[in-house]
Amino acid sequence: MGLLDSLTNALGGAQGSSGPSGQVLSQVLAMLQNHPGGLGGLLQSFQQGGLGHLVESWVGTGQNLPVSADQLRNVLGSDWIGRITQATGLSQAQVEQHLSTVLPQLIDHLTPNGKLPQGDLGGLLANAAQRLLHG
Repeated sequence: MGLLDSLTNALGGAQGSSGPSGQVLSQVLAMLQNHPGGLGGLLQSFQQGGLGHLVESWVGTGQNLPVSADQLRNVLGSDWIGRITQATGLSQAQVEQHLSTVLPQLIDHLTPNGKLPQGDLGGLLANAAQRLLHG
């Protein structure tokens, strides 16, 4: 089982990396690696978009607040969502639905102590997968 399968299964994607959530997760991970500022840059985009309270819940140790498709579109932009749609072959609505579930959980697992850990994204993902599998 690869890192993506492990992370997808731990996040609740019963179909593994080949299922829709896994496909979206795979694209999110690739886009995070290319996002200006990485994970911190993405979170800053949410804060600048007026959704700082959502990001705080995802990063914090409490319950994750939900994010709507409209909120995702406003912060990520149609280009980001469009690239995921094109890469996965899913409809925009399906991508937005999976993103609204996967993104808060992924960020939550990447920030287990309530703050952004230092290091490269690959290291963060490996640590998150370990925690998900053994925690």
